[in-house]
Amino acid sequence: MVDKSEEDPVIAMPCPAQDGPEPHLLTIEEYAALGETERGYTELQEGCLLMSPSPSRAHMRVSARLHHQVEAQLPPELDISLEVDIDLRLSAPGEPSTSRRPDLIVYDRAAADRADREGTMLRAADVVLVVEVVSPTSRRMDRLIKPIDYAQAGIPDYWVVDPADGVSLIAHRLTDEGRYTAEQPTTGVFEAVRPFPVKVDLDALA
Repeated sequence: MVDKSEEDPVIAMPCPAQDGPEPHLLTIEEYAALGETERGYTELQEGCLLMSPSPSRAHMRVSARLHHQVEAQLPPELDISLEVDIDLRLSAPGEPSTSRRPDLIVYDRAAADRADREGTMLRAADVVLVVEVVSPTSRRMDRLIKPIDYAQAGIPDYWVVDPADGVSLIAHRLTDEGRYTAEQPTTGVFEAVRPFPVKVDLDALA
C-alpha cells in the first residue's frame, strides 16, 4: 500500500486576500494566530502559507529514534523537541515573515521558558541545531532551500538525515560569512563536537 503522506507534495496556499487586488502577506503574529490545521502542517515563507502533508510512519519513526538518541546526550542548558515552529526573524516586525517547522530542533531551555511565558514562538537565536528528515517530496526543499533560510537566520548547525537506501546524515556548519559548509554524507555512526558533543547510531534510526 502506498503511504500517501510521502507522495503528496508541499502545496503553496494562496495568500489571504484583503479588500483589494493585492494579496495579504502574513506577519509572524498573524501566522501564529491561525493555529494548527486538521491535517498536515503549515510553514510560512515570506508571508505565504506552505501546506505539507503529515509525515509517514517511517518518517516519524526516524525522527523519534533520533530524538531519543540526541536527548540522552544534551547538556543541561539545552532541550530538544519534535516539530516546533521557529520564527526565523528574517524580516522587520510587522513585515511579511518566514517560519519553519523542522523535524527536530535543539534549543536553549531558558529561552523556551521565556517563549512559553510570553506566548510567542521560539526565535532562531534560541536554536543551536535544526534537523530535517528527508521525504521523497521534500528533498529539494531540505537540501537547497531551507539551508539558505536557516543560515540567514544564524542557526549554527543544520543536519539533513536521509533514510533512503540506508540512513545518511549531512552536517552543515555556519561559517563566519553567514553561509553553511556541508560535510560529506556520513553513514554508520555520526560524531560531532558542535553544537555539543554527540554520537548518533544512524543504522538504529531505520
